Amino acid sequence: MKGFLEDANYSIGLLDEGATLADVIDNCIYEHTHTGKRAFFVGDLGKLVKKNIQWQNVMAPIKPFYTVRCNSTPGVLEILGTLGIGFACSSKSEMALVQGLGISPENIIYTNPCKQASQIKYAAKAGINIMTCDSEIELKKIARNHPNAKLLLHIATEDITADEEMNMKFGTTLKNCRHLMECAKEFGVQIVGVKFHVSGSCKELQTYIHAISDARCVFDMAEEFGFKMNVLDIGGGFTGSELQLEEVNHVIRPLLDVYFPKESGIDVIAEPGCYYVSSAFTLAVNIIAKKAVECDKLLSSGVEQARNEDEPVFTYYINDGVYGSFASKLSEKLNTNPEVHKKYKEDEPLFASSLWGPSCDELDQIVENCLLPELSVGDWLIFDNMGSGTLGEQSTFNDYQRPLIYYMMSFSDWDEMQDAGIASDTLMKNFFFVPSCIQLSPEDRFSTAA
Repeated sequence: MKGFLEDANYSIGLLDEGATLADVIDNCIYEHTHTGKRAFFVGDLGKLVKKNIQWQNVMAPIKPFYTVRCNSTPGVLEILGTLGIGFACSSKSEMALVQGLGISPENIIYTNPCKQASQIKYAAKAGINIMTCDSEIELKKIARNHPNAKLLLHIATEDITADEEMNMKFGTTLKNCRHLMECAKEFGVQIVGVKFHVSGSCKELQTYIHAISDARCVFDMAEEFGFKMNVLDIGGGFTGSELQLEEVNHVIRPLLDVYFPKESGIDVIAEPGCYYVSSAFTLAVNIIAKKAVECDKLLSSGVEQARNEDEPVFTYYINDGVYGSFASKLSEKLNTNPEVHKKYKEDEPLFASSLWGPSCDELDQIVENCLLPELSVGDWLIFDNMGSGTLGEQSTFNDYQRPLIYYMMSFSDWDEMQDAGIASDTLMKNFFFVPSCIQLSPEDRFSTAA
């Protein structure tokens, strides 16, 4: 059946109405405390279903193409595949993974702005024709290795509030679009649409107005060259917030109705990634080492000082870091705060603390400063909103162990999948019932994503 890998080695815990995410985490920590304290994720796949319903309610008929690099675990890809979502892939391995779901090549876009020739050839052999392009060099490379390619010209956006250097790193100018069309005509390459991307950190939604207006100019330009364009890709940058989604829709909808109306036959698509998966995954990590330092050695001067000079500042080392699940910390700010799993008194003193990964590398800092009660080796910390940028290919630095992954879904979310007509006997084989009162064993009850 489309949407399911025949050899997928994982299971999904189907929770009754008395069981919660916190219960699953408690049970997993109980098991790990006795069998080996390894970091682990709990993924609530029901949140993917909720996010898709939200998308359809707010953004339809814009079709989502999920950005695979955000989270390529089997449970995520299979659920999204059954929901009829397309996939935006940046590598051969991602394309092969998605094809293993039985997804049609027409529902796969190759979006890497700097493509390897061998991977372009792979896309050609696999029948994956739609891909992005923003330069003459890329266009020539595609022309040589994939004559049947259908290109989306990736245009740059002008975002004065986001990181300008990163924003202008990829995407071509309107002026250069004309040159690229001339080259495409010369090389016999087909151009079928336009793509732009607005960063999720962009606070100025007027950027969308400029980008859609520029896209319309490119569509008009394409008519001069005889290209029949039928795709507008508004990119990603969707944070997962319903408010942000509604704000973006409020801005773009009037322009789309004017510049790209339904009767034009132009398909409008998007590339949401973290929108779907960020809030769906929670990470549990274990403290493996602890140090106390003097208060005047606190790293950041901007952090609240301890209550008095005699109070220590604690440094904790955990069994996951930037060479694993916190890899995105190397390029962006962590968007979640640690929560202590064990119960402690409300009036228990809090101490300035920092969290580090297990590598002992100076870059492996997870949280520079936070306030925590004094913890011990063996205690657990919980990070929510860890579903994006944390579950792809990970380093083997310092004998790093990949965290286990436990999937779950509530009965109510399962019912929504049935109501949507995507539940089946094939899907049901991946589920098992979890009463609210039992302990879950990772060996017996859950399989891990390879």
